[in-house]
Amino acid sequence: MGGKFGEMSTLMNYTYQSFNMRGKSKIRPYYDLVANIAAEEMGHIELVANTINLLLDQTEASSDSVTPPLNFSGTTGNPDHFLNFGLGTIPGGAGGKAWTGEHVFNSGNLKLDLLHNFFLESGARMGKIRVYESTQNPVAREMIGYLIVRGGVHQEAYAKALSDLSDVDVTKLLPVPEVDSDKFPDARKYIDKGFHRILYRFSPDDYRQIGEIWNGISAIDGSDREVEDGPPEGGEVPDLEPAPPLYAPSVNAEDIEEMPGDCKGAGVENYTPTRNRECGTARCHTPTSHPNLDGVRGAVMPTTCVTEEHLTLSILVRSRAARIGSRREGYCFSKG
Repeated sequence: MGGKFGEMSTLMNYTYQSFNMRGKSKIRPYYDLVANIAAEEMGHIELVANTINLLLDQTEASSDSVTPPLNFSGTTGNPDHFLNFGLGTIPGGAGGKAWTGEHVFNSGNLKLDLLHNFFLESGARMGKIRVYESTQNPVAREMIGYLIVRGGVHQEAYAKALSDLSDVDVTKLLPVPEVDSDKFPDARKYIDKGFHRILYRFSPDDYRQIGEIWNGISAIDGSDREVEDGPPEGGEVPDLEPAPPLYAPSVNAEDIEEMPGDCKGAGVENYTPTRNRECGTARCHTPTSHPNLDGVRGAVMPTTCVTEEHLTLSILVRSRAARIGSRREGYCFSKG
């Protein structure tokens, strides 16, 4: 999504190149090509984001009384999906770094920008292939297979544009990397439908001259290249269920109403937890396993044991969310 070769980089490179291109009227076919591909990249960002969200939706919060609702121990991936993005897509790369405008290259020189775009699409194709080979998830592979094919069209379009400018057949370099797209089953289905030879026009009135570049025969299989008016057929945008442990889309009002009045205070205060009448059997919790505090930032870990008769513990609680979570685990903080 947001790495050096991700969909955000292709979108923003082509967008700013089209914004800043000088002499558009003199090089109109090239402007139309870059701007039109930028429009398709916006759709690809939405496609990738929805796929990531569907994959994240398969994760489950803990519902027992011991494990924290959002428990990251033993898991892989970026916890930022949970902590800061509401179980959603991050505008960043696989390494966790946020996308940056430093990924945008816009020299103002047409050949140089097109060379960069060809390189960018080649790097993006490399990334898609490697991610495809790293997962067995059918949803992920379906999405990546489609993007391998559509990214291949963009790669070939920039190669064709460079060929027209230089009289050097850059399309002979294809494919880069040197593996045919039809080797991937989830890409082959889209090649069989002809998606590899179609450049979609994403405006009924604009980008009328892209056909002056996207013509001739496909470098993939020798079939005729086509320009088709309108975007490709899309699908339903997923409407995902709320995620209560993340308070997404909001905090449950019933949680607030069920809390004793003293638990609704704001700010940083010292609290002494008292046993909730619904707690059940008393247990002894060590400083490293207390279910109420595991993972709660700003809480002082307990040094005393929970007994049937008494529970005394001074805790510094910094957030209302932490106190709500503690109530759910069987204890409520009251002023002591």
